[in-house]
Amino acid sequence: MQKIRTRYAPSPTGRMHVGNLRTALYAYLIAKHAGGTFVLRIEDTDQARYVEGATELIYRTLRDTGLLHDEGPDKDGGYGPYVQSERMKQGIYMEYAKKLVEKGEAYYCFCTEERLNSLKTTVNGETITRYDKHCLSLSKEEVEENLRKGVPFVIRQNNPTTGTTTFHDEIYGDITVDNSELDDMVLIKSDGYPTYNFANVVDDHLMQITHVVRGQEYLSSSPKYNRLYEAFGWEVPVYVHCPTITNEQHQKLSKRSGHASFEDLLDQGFLSEAVVNFVALLGWSPEGDQEIFSLEELVKAFDYHRISKSPAVFDMEKLRWMNGEYLKKMDPEEFFCRAKPYLEKYVTAPVDLRKIAGMVQTRIEIFPDIEELVDFFNAVPDYGAELYTNKKSKSTAETSRKVLSDAIPLLKAQEEWTNDALFAALKAYGAENGFKTGLVMWPIRIALSGRLMTPAGATEILEVLGKEESLKRLEAGLQKLG
Repeated sequence: MQKIRTRYAPSPTGRMHVGNLRTALYAYLIAKHAGGTFVLRIEDTDQARYVEGATELIYRTLRDTGLLHDEGPDKDGGYGPYVQSERMKQGIYMEYAKKLVEKGEAYYCFCTEERLNSLKTTVNGETITRYDKHCLSLSKEEVEENLRKGVPFVIRQNNPTTGTTTFHDEIYGDITVDNSELDDMVLIKSDGYPTYNFANVVDDHLMQITHVVRGQEYLSSSPKYNRLYEAFGWEVPVYVHCPTITNEQHQKLSKRSGHASFEDLLDQGFLSEAVVNFVALLGWSPEGDQEIFSLEELVKAFDYHRISKSPAVFDMEKLRWMNGEYLKKMDPEEFFCRAKPYLEKYVTAPVDLRKIAGMVQTRIEIFPDIEELVDFFNAVPDYGAELYTNKKSKSTAETSRKVLSDAIPLLKAQEEWTNDALFAALKAYGAENGFKTGLVMWPIRIALSGRLMTPAGATEILEVLGKEESLKRLEAGLQKLG
C-alpha cells in the first residue's frame, strides 16, 4: 500500500483561524495514525493578502501545538520547493497550465476587466460572474498574435456545460453536480501567479499527497479539482471535508468573540495543549466517553471516518472546563512557572507567590481567573458586617466578635507562623471553648479577605499574609463588628 502523505497548506495572511488549526490537526493525525508523512507547504500565491511575519507565525503555531511537520520549507524531503512563490519561479504552474491548453482542457482568455464586469449577474442578492467561454472560440493564430503583442491574459479551465460530474468524499459520500454549474475558473492569473485551486492540485500531485483534508466550504470546488486530475490523467487523492465550525449562536466564528484564532485563545490564557484537545473534538467523536486526550493519545485514537457531517459548535464553556482539567493535572512547578506572569500582575503585596499558586491551581479554568481570587492579598475590599453571619458554620455577629477578640491575643503570642502551627492553635482554642473548627475559621477568613469565597482556608491565608498584616486585618474586622 502507498504510504499516507498529508499536507497542511496555509496562506501567510495572519493569525491561524481555529478552522485552519483543525485542518492542520486532522491532517497531522491522519498521517501519524498510519505512520505516514505530514507535509507543510506555504501557499503565498495571493500576494495582495500577504502579511509580513505571518510565515514565522505559522511555524510558531505548529511548534506550540506540537504539530511538527516531517517535510516543509525548512525540511526538504525531496519534493521541494515547499513555498508556492518559489515553485512559480521555476515555471511549474505555467508548464502544467500549458499542457492543459494543448489538450483542450484549458484556454487563454484575453477579456478586459470591462467585458468581465458586463457578465456580472445577481443571484439571491449575491453578485457573481460566470464566464461565457468567449475566448475559447479564438483561433490558434489569434491567440499567438495576442501573446506576441503582449496582450494581458489569464488561463482558464475548460469545463463542460452539459452532463454531470461525480466525486467521492470520505465524510459526505458520493456527490454529483450538474456541469452547467461549473464555471471556467482561472488557473493562471494575469500576474503569472497560479490561483489557489490550480496550484493545490498541481502541488498535491507532485508531492504525492494521498489524503487532502479541508473545510466543508471547499466541497463545491471539488468537481473542478477532479476534472483537473482527470485532464492530467492523475490519481485523485482521498478527500476528507470537515464540517463547519460555528459559535454558540450557530453563527460564523468572529474575531470580536475572541475564539476565532489560536493566538486569540492563547491571549485569553488558554493552554495550547487544551486548545488542541478541544479542537480535535470539533466534528470528531472518539469511541467511548474519554474527552481529555494528549496529542499522543489522539494519534492512537484518531479515525477520520468518525468525523461528523453536522456543524460543530465552539462551546467556550466546554473549552474553559477542559482547560481547567489540564491546569489541575499540571505539575505544580510547571503551573507556577506558567502562572507567575499573572500572579506578578495581579498581586503587588510582598507575599509568597509560589504558595498562592498552590492555592489557585485547582480553582481556576484559565489564568486570568487568578485576578478575582487573589486581589484581596493586596488590600481587603470594602465589605459589610453581614458576611460574618453564616448558616453552615453557625457563625453570627456575636460569635464572630467573640472569636476575633480571643484570636487576636492568641495569634500575637504565636511564634511559629506556619499553616500547620496556626491551624493547631486555633483548633485547640475552639475545642477549649466548645466551638467547632468551622465556627472559629469563618470570621478569621472574612476579616483577612473581605470575601465569602477564597482560594484557601483561614490559616493558609494567615501564613501567606504574615503576622503583622494578618493581625492588622483581624483588628480592622473586629472594629467592623463594633
